Amino acid sequence: MRNGDGKLSSILYGTREQVGASRALGEFRSGRPVIIAGSNETLLCLPVEGLDQDRLAAFRALAAPMAPRLVVTSRRARSLGIEASEPVAIALSEDVDSRTVLALVAENKPRFEFHPEPVGAAAVAAIDLVKFAQVLPAVLVADVDPASAEASDPRIITVDAEAVSRSHEEGMRSLAIAGEAHVPLASGVRTRFMVFRDSFGGDPVAVIVGAPDLSMPVPVRIQSACLTGDVFGSRRCDCGDQLRLALARLHEAGGGIILYLAQEGRGLGLANKIRTYEFQDAGLDTVDANTTLGFDDDERDYGVAVRMLQMLGATRIKLLTNNPDKIDSLARAGIEICGRIPLETPVNADNRRYLTAKAARAGHHLGHVIAALSEPPQSLKNPAPLES
Repeated sequence: MRNGDGKLSSILYGTREQVGASRALGEFRSGRPVIIAGSNETLLCLPVEGLDQDRLAAFRALAAPMAPRLVVTSRRARSLGIEASEPVAIALSEDVDSRTVLALVAENKPRFEFHPEPVGAAAVAAIDLVKFAQVLPAVLVADVDPASAEASDPRIITVDAEAVSRSHEEGMRSLAIAGEAHVPLASGVRTRFMVFRDSFGGDPVAVIVGAPDLSMPVPVRIQSACLTGDVFGSRRCDCGDQLRLALARLHEAGGGIILYLAQEGRGLGLANKIRTYEFQDAGLDTVDANTTLGFDDDERDYGVAVRMLQMLGATRIKLLTNNPDKIDSLARAGIEICGRIPLETPVNADNRRYLTAKAARAGHHLGHVIAALSEPPQSLKNPAPLES
């Protein structure tokens, strides 16, 4: 098989940078090391997700003679008592084991003395990549010689730090409709599901309810996926209630669109969301739980939603939301917001603290939650009778 010319190769593969970023993302999701080249440094990088003593020892051997460092986000650094606006590196001595590393990354109050160091573009790109992969937001790194990095182990790919920073935008440009079909729902609502796909394997979905009139402002709900709430009816959040209420509202309006995005846990990913639940069970609210783990309180990006709306021809919308940041993000991207339709869902004993934090700390429009705070939890007001 002969090599094609540059134009044909670009059609099949994309640019060399796109290929590198896509493959690096896959490697990080699989827990494999990647070399990231910045302007002033080249780093061997390994996600901390799934770290055990054997993997730590293997990374030390691969990085030798350089000593590994742990890179954490600025949010995680602040939760460790380090003032930081960018990711920082923590030097790891030979006696540091995998349990200590994981404690530095994912425990609420680890007891460990550390000496933070500033990092360069390659380490920042590594943090961006683990966040994009939706794994724990921390990376083991070690300096390597750019000239001999890949030669030491040809299985390790190299990606440019700038390519990582541009990969999200390039993924948006690659968005295309992969398939669509009519799907009648158990509620009686008739819908058409349109599945989109980007070059990184994401599958956001547009659920077209009824027959929306695109010549008028279209009612739109942007729903971040929530397995626990949407599918299993979790009482910890209001996600499932909001989804079902939005479907009913769009059906009553004669039509609308739900964009269902793979941004579980406000962009953290399912595993990280479940980890933050442990912090919440220990007393933190939903905002502090996210930041303690090393994330921003909301990691979602609505660029994919904007691109989907543009492709659907729905750029004038009435947004079903309680979240002012969602309105601002869409408006800044050129979507005309012609109105807001509130979604007031039930407050129960299990989601009161979560909804209160959304209202008080994230600024969500949840007046009904504030009103409910003066009342005892529903499960305490009307306890269910015991079944015989």
